[in-house]
Amino acid sequence: MTVLPEATARHEASAATDLRAVLGRAAQVVGADRVTYPDEETHGTPVTTLGPNVSLYRSRAVFGVVRPRTAEEVRRVVELFADGETSARLHTFSTGGNWGLGSREPAQDGAVVLDLSGLDQIRDIDVAQGWAVVEPGVTQARLARLLEGSERMLNVTVSSAHTSVVGNALDRGVGLRHQRVEDLTGLEVVLPSGEVIRVGWWPEPNRHTPVYAHGLGPSLVQLFVQSSLGVVTAATVRLLPRPEALRVVRLNFTPDKVEAATAEVRRWVSQGLARGVVKIYNEAAAKAYGSEPGQYLVHVCVDGTREVVDALSGIVTVEAVKSGLFSAVSDSDASDPGAANHDVAVRVERAYAGDPDPSDALFEAKMGRPAVRLDEEGGFLFFLPLVPFTGTALARTDELIEQVRAETGIRCGATLNALSADVVDCVVTMKFARQGEEVERAHRALDRLYELFVAEGFIPYRLDIEHTEWADRLAPDAGARSFARHLKDAVDPHHVIAPGRYA
Repeated sequence: MTVLPEATARHEASAATDLRAVLGRAAQVVGADRVTYPDEETHGTPVTTLGPNVSLYRSRAVFGVVRPRTAEEVRRVVELFADGETSARLHTFSTGGNWGLGSREPAQDGAVVLDLSGLDQIRDIDVAQGWAVVEPGVTQARLARLLEGSERMLNVTVSSAHTSVVGNALDRGVGLRHQRVEDLTGLEVVLPSGEVIRVGWWPEPNRHTPVYAHGLGPSLVQLFVQSSLGVVTAATVRLLPRPEALRVVRLNFTPDKVEAATAEVRRWVSQGLARGVVKIYNEAAAKAYGSEPGQYLVHVCVDGTREVVDALSGIVTVEAVKSGLFSAVSDSDASDPGAANHDVAVRVERAYAGDPDPSDALFEAKMGRPAVRLDEEGGFLFFLPLVPFTGTALARTDELIEQVRAETGIRCGATLNALSADVVDCVVTMKFARQGEEVERAHRALDRLYELFVAEGFIPYRLDIEHTEWADRLAPDAGARSFARHLKDAVDPHHVIAPGRYA
């Protein structure tokens, strides 16, 4: 049967009317001033956009924005879409600081956006047991400030202090202590039906149960990480014991020693000489930390009692000097006001100690502008593969990045985060000017990074909104991807939640 143009137009007009009616009911839930309606028409369908993003990805067409302030408002809004009768799907973000991967943007066109930054309550906290219940709009600066002077600290990232704890953890972001997903012990989730459930460990008012994320039976917390199965409205986040003392040993080495120097650093990690995530910066990334041109930079954190810190930092510096691989070794930059890198070293040590700098000084030094202006003014892309922690693999990583520079003219920064003695999270960054051919070259460089690293077996663990198809291409087992889709159909038969970067 052929659909006549007039019938198509009537159908689109009816769909637009239905959508506006649903948004009107959402406004009754959250308040009229907290709903943005579509304002442009494309092929008869009213749409809007979320504005620019720092990566200059194509702005997706969205059907409106809803900004709830409570979990109950989220539940009621989701219920409005639960029957699947509107053409729009719900896309959520926490604070929108997913820079380099898409910022606030949905993966596809045609979503109604749930902006969860208004859910900003720290609902409960127990410093002695080491947990806090926080909503998606709670920033790492705010939670860290609450813990100042206490026996506990937050596992913070080196991103802006004003980014979401929950949003970053749900996307497997990396803190200075470990991947943040390890800090998630429980989640409150609004299912596509509008039902609210709590999975994993959750505080019980009348008894003190030990914090244990997995519970009995299948562990469900990870089901909602990098997923489109529901809307997370709160999380129980683990708070880490605060060390009595802490020091960061700073080392430099030249590019010709990448393989040997990183192998030596791995030996220290495997033998327990380091605490938290050892960070290795290539020449481009090291500049923001005051490193001399032409040098790689390493940060090795040691902590514990003062005696342990003195002993471990002494061992690391002796081992570094004895190896003959490092051009500079220092464990006193933060304690010596006369050191050339004193201010930076102090900020680095404070971050390892759970104190993100609310002024974002280091973040701005790396990005070239404040977080609030990044999407409007910056040019920035991320590529995030996992690489084996061997000198050979990290030297190969360096070669692949150099190959991309030779092919595209884009010089990439690279930060190697040692998550363990076996695996490194390689954060590859591309900064570019927002005009001219440099935008196209940066995006071509990103495409080449995907191609070259994946061919080498170095698989990304986070995707951007322009490379969502790689979720299928990289799946180790087609049956597992099929099972995930069966779960989606079972939990969300009307596909109320918009497909994301990992759908």
